[in-house]
Amino acid sequence: MITMELDRSIPFASQVADDLRRRLDAGEWRSGDKFPGTVAIAAEYDISQSTAVRAVGVLVAEGRLRKVIPRGFFVV
Repeated sequence: MITMELDRSIPFASQVADDLRRRLDAGEWRSGDKFPGTVAIAAEYDISQSTAVRAVGVLVAEGRLRKVIPRGFFVV
């Protein structure tokens, strides 16, 4: 589990998206890699799956991830 303090005054999805973006930029996942699913992200950050879906959706909207149905998310 990630030991990240979530600030209750800022939406959790935004904070998690920021952290995932930081991890992507640090090279934790490379282009073409399968990205963790929303269930795994929810467990890792101790958040609801719907919050994880919103956080991943931010990264998809930014063009950092792509969704491949039914395989999951992949790093662009």
